[in-house]
Amino acid sequence: MTDAPFLQYGTPQRGGIIAVADHASNRVPDGIELGIPAELMEQHIAIDIGTAGIAERLARKHGVAAQVANVSRLVIDLHRNEGDDALVVTSSDGHTIPGNIGADIDRRIAEYHRPYHEAFAAMVAEAQPSLILAIHSFTPVMGSTGEERPWDVGLLYNQEDSAARIAIDAFTGMGFTVGDNEPYSGKQLNATMDRHAEGNGIPYLTIELRQDLVARKSHQAVWADRIAQVAQEVLAALASRTAE
Repeated sequence: MTDAPFLQYGTPQRGGIIAVADHASNRVPDGIELGIPAELMEQHIAIDIGTAGIAERLARKHGVAAQVANVSRLVIDLHRNEGDDALVVTSSDGHTIPGNIGADIDRRIAEYHRPYHEAFAAMVAEAQPSLILAIHSFTPVMGSTGEERPWDVGLLYNQEDSAARIAIDAFTGMGFTVGDNEPYSGKQLNATMDRHAEGNGIPYLTIELRQDLVARKSHQAVWADRIAQVAQEVLAALASRTAE
């Protein structure tokens, strides 16, 4: 297993689609002890269940080069900005993370966060993509509050929502319950796409999938196919608008 904070699949195609999955791993590097039960590392506080498999299938079947996290969000949240209070959490969904109390955050930024984003920035620069996909998943119920999340899939966005609007309609047309900036708002948390997509004027889809729908590899394969289909529909619609 590589010690790098990311893995990359596929070869970026210039002008094509690329993907990123910031929470795809529950790996804890050697030398870091979080101090929590092992079973918690299999839950949503540690990993976006299903996203690694979806990203890998997008790369291998659909030609969508992907970068996925190779370190748990409990070590450092790659979908946060440097300086964010939640970059290294001391509690998550009602669970204390003892090993993060007093953690050397600057070291984790230098070893994991910066190399991860520098690598993805290089992928973006190489590909000059027409669309970026950010793949996430969410728990159906928040353990600490009992809040239920009824959506099958959600589309998040901050300032730029042109691609998201098309995708919301596309997934709705497939018969899914679709969240519009749900289960949380991209206007509050959109760090990776703010930096690499909106910051470069590139359309993007931040896709949130309910974890019970993508826990199995067979389900991940189906959702990767659906996402690839919707992404192509988005590109076609955006191209049509540009041509008008």
